Amino acid sequence: MVKCGQFVVFAIPNQQREPMMIQTGADVQLKHALNHFDAAVRRAALAELLKQPAAPSTLRDVANMHCHTFFSFNAYGYSPTGLAWLARQQAIELMGIVDFDVLDAASEFLDACDVTEVRGSAGIETRVYVPEFATREINSPGEPGVLYHMAIGFTATEVSPAAQAILDELRTQSTDRNRALIDRVNAYLDPVVIDYAADVLPLTPSGNATERHIVAAYIKAAERNFDQSAPFWAGRLGMDAAAVEQAMHDQAGFQNRVRSKLMKRGGPGYMQPDAGTFPRVERLHELALLCHALPCAAWLDGLSEGEQAMDELLTLLVGKGVVALNIVPDRNWNLSDPQAAAKKQQKLYEVVALAKEFDLPLNVGTEMNSFGQPTVDDFAAPALAPVRDAFMDGAYFIYGHTLLERWLGMGYQSDWAADALPARAARNEFYATIGRHVPPGAKGRALLSEIQLEMRPDEIMQRLVI
Repeated sequence: MVKCGQFVVFAIPNQQREPMMIQTGADVQLKHALNHFDAAVRRAALAELLKQPAAPSTLRDVANMHCHTFFSFNAYGYSPTGLAWLARQQAIELMGIVDFDVLDAASEFLDACDVTEVRGSAGIETRVYVPEFATREINSPGEPGVLYHMAIGFTATEVSPAAQAILDELRTQSTDRNRALIDRVNAYLDPVVIDYAADVLPLTPSGNATERHIVAAYIKAAERNFDQSAPFWAGRLGMDAAAVEQAMHDQAGFQNRVRSKLMKRGGPGYMQPDAGTFPRVERLHELALLCHALPCAAWLDGLSEGEQAMDELLTLLVGKGVVALNIVPDRNWNLSDPQAAAKKQQKLYEVVALAKEFDLPLNVGTEMNSFGQPTVDDFAAPALAPVRDAFMDGAYFIYGHTLLERWLGMGYQSDWAADALPARAARNEFYATIGRHVPPGAKGRALLSEIQLEMRPDEIMQRLVI
């Protein structure tokens, strides 16, 4: 990890770095400044970059609607503004951000998408408890009843007091879990110990730390304690010192190894969750509805006991308010083992078909919160051909909802939508069509200025679908 001014670049092998991080030339400092911890520095850098002549490019028909920013953890150090610029530079038509437990990035990202002319969306992810699946593992490995769960289509960081109270709960619970984790790991790694406030929080722009930040802090602490830290890690990781020294050459891989050994199931820092560890799924849905956002289920790979009962799970979650489904495609087909790839690919096709039966638009992306994850899925891959249209329809849907909710208060959860588009399938198609035809930024705002709350969907389509 290298700290430059007030932003952090997590060191990773050159072949895994994103293009922005290895560019050279006169504007390299501006591009690094896009990921500065000071929001004013980020805004100024973007304004300067936008003054430069735009390189001719054709938008690629691709989307990444699940990118973590550095407000939770982005493996490449991207801020919300940095991601919007990345999408512009790489001609990615649609991009969405999703952070763990916070909406800190939402307004910044959507504002940056306006000026970079990217179709954007903003969301939140957390872990919740589902008592109806208390005995079944779902999408959080080894943790029955625990569900990685999302809400997407938020329009601002600033929310109502009632919604802010829920966000405060999520942040407090996350902080409490982190502090307890550090206490357990400190006891195991002593004399290498860290302090949450002094060693971890400075690695974050707004105090929302993750396990990956904690791992980076421990590796740095070991470097402070020992001239050569490999022998120390050998004892704590149960490895030969020479093997540890070799592993440390791959800084990203070593961070993952330390995290797996210390903090995952069976490690000294791990604590098996129970019904009180995470909020109930309904609490996240309450936050979403207060913000007119969209509760969104998250699918892993279809192999756990809970996900083998996906029909039952979606019936339950839709009944609780879920209106979309998140998928990370790359890990479900792009595998080195042909048999594993074929099995997961089939599961991917099955869940996409099931989502269609439930009228659930898809939110797809690469996450970018682990080293080596790509900037965008390979939509040209033959394995994705049967599902590519569903992926793009979902991306346009989420942007279409965001657009109408943000500027007109006429999003998917609005009273207008409930009255004018009571059927889910028709509502989904309406917002996807809006998303396809209304451009981002000033051009889209100009078109929306003609829309009135009294208009019906067909009249709106006549005015906006050009």
